[in-house]
Amino acid sequence: MDKLIQSLHPLERTVLPTLKIHKDLDSIIKASKLSEVEVMRALQWLENKNILKINQTLKEIIELDKHGEIYIKKGLPEKHFLKVLEKPLTLNEIQEKAKLDKDELNSCIGILKRDNLIKLGKKISITKEGKDYLKTETNQEKFLKSLPLEKSKLTKEQESTYKELKQRKQLIQTEIKKLRTIELTPLGKKLITQKLETDLLETITTSMLKTKSWKNKKFRRFDIKGVVPKIYPGKKHFVQQSIEYIKKIWLDMGFKEMQGPLLESAFWNFDALFVPQDHPAREMQDTFFIKGTRELPDKAKEVKQAHENSWKYKWNPELAKKLVLRTHTTAVSARTLANLKKSDLPAKFFSVGKVFRNEAVDWKHSFEFTQVEGIVIDPNANFQHLLGFLRAYYKKLGFDRIKFLPAYFPYTEMSVEVRVYNKEKKQWVEAGGAGIFRPEVVKPLLGIDIPVLAWGQGMDRSILDYYGIKDLRDLHKNDLKQIRDMKVWLKCQQ
Repeated sequence: MDKLIQSLHPLERTVLPTLKIHKDLDSIIKASKLSEVEVMRALQWLENKNILKINQTLKEIIELDKHGEIYIKKGLPEKHFLKVLEKPLTLNEIQEKAKLDKDELNSCIGILKRDNLIKLGKKISITKEGKDYLKTETNQEKFLKSLPLEKSKLTKEQESTYKELKQRKQLIQTEIKKLRTIELTPLGKKLITQKLETDLLETITTSMLKTKSWKNKKFRRFDIKGVVPKIYPGKKHFVQQSIEYIKKIWLDMGFKEMQGPLLESAFWNFDALFVPQDHPAREMQDTFFIKGTRELPDKAKEVKQAHENSWKYKWNPELAKKLVLRTHTTAVSARTLANLKKSDLPAKFFSVGKVFRNEAVDWKHSFEFTQVEGIVIDPNANFQHLLGFLRAYYKKLGFDRIKFLPAYFPYTEMSVEVRVYNKEKKQWVEAGGAGIFRPEVVKPLLGIDIPVLAWGQGMDRSILDYYGIKDLRDLHKNDLKQIRDMKVWLKCQQ
C-alpha cells in the first residue's frame, strides 16, 4: 500500500479524495477544480493501477438549442405576442410591437389559435383564456428550465411537451452523450481511507544536485509498467517500402535500373514490341488513349519493315504516333534496347513502375498497378536462365509455391505465365508474363539478333500475402489507422 501511495501522481492525489462522494465525471471535475483533461488522465492512471473502474454508457440528453437559450432568458414568443394585445391590433402592429420575426409570428398564430388564446378578425384580440395564460408558468417553460434531461427518464407529461417543442425551430436538441461513472475496486475503497503523502519530489534539478538538497527527501515512484499512448513515428508508405525492397533484390543480382515515361507513344508501347496495329489490346476497351501525338524515333523505319514483312499489312505511322498511358513497363525495355550499343553487352536491366489498363476493378484487378520489369541481353542466355531469375525473385518475396504455364505474347517466343500461391485466398494467382523477345523485336531496336530474356510481373498481388491484405484496393485506400499499424517490410532475402 505504501509503494502504491508513493507512486501516485499529483493529479491522482487531487482526484482520489473526491471519489468518496462523487461518482460521475462532471461532479468530480467540479469537486477537484481540475480541467476535464486532467481529471480523465488521473482516472485512467488510477484505472491502470486497478484502483477504480471507469464505466461508460451512451444516453440521449435533451438540451437547449440556439432559440431555446434565448427564450429561457427573454420568454417564449407567444407570451410576447399576447402581452402587446392590450387592445386589438393588426398582425403587422403585433409583429412590430412584440419584435417577432416572420417564423416566430407564424408559429405564435398557430399555437395561440389552437389553444383559444386569441380571436382572429380584421384585428387580433386576446381571449379570457389568453389573459389567464399570461399569468401562469406553462409546461413548455417548466420543461425548458429543467433542461438538460435524460430522454429515457421523461414523465408522460414531459414526453408530450418534448414532442411539441421538438417540432419548433432550434428550440431544443437531442444529443447522444457518453456518460462516465466511477466504480471503486476493493483496493480503491481501501486506498481512499489512507493518508496520502503530498511532500514527494517529482523531478531533480541542477540546483538540487549542487546543493544536495535532494538528500533525505522522498521521490515519487514511477510506474514503468504503466500503459502509455502509442507513438507513430514518420515512415514510408508500406507499398513504397516493398518497392524499395524489390529494387534491392534486382540490384543485388547485378541489374541496373531503367526508367521511362508514364505517358507513352503507341510506337514504344505496341509497335516496337511487334504488336500488330489491329491487335485487340490496342482497342479503347483495354487501353487509355490520351489526346495528342508524339513524333516517331529513327527506329521507326526498321519497326515498319518488321511489321510489313511478318504481319503482311500496310503499317500506319499515324497510329504509332498516338499517345497512351503505358499498359506495361515493357515499353521501357523497348526504349532501353534501342539505346544500347554492342559494346554495352551483356547487360541486365530492371524497372518498377506504374502501368494502366482499362480493367474492371475487383479484389485482384485494378486500372492502375505496379509492374516489375526485367530484361537480360546476353548471347549465352536461354529459357532456363529466365525461369531461374523468376524463381529467385519470387523466393526472395517469400513464395515457396511457384509454377510456370505456357502462354502467348506477340513479342516473345517462348512465352510463359508465372503463377504464385496466395495463402490468404488459398488459390493460384497470375503474377505476370515472361519469355524471350522475338527477333522481330530485338533486331529493329538493337541492330543484331541476340537472346533477350524479358518479364513483366505484377507487384501488387505479390505483396498481399505479406501484409495480410485480401483486396488490391486496400493497398491505397489511405486509411490512416492501416498506414500507422501496418508492419514494416522485413522479408529476409534467401
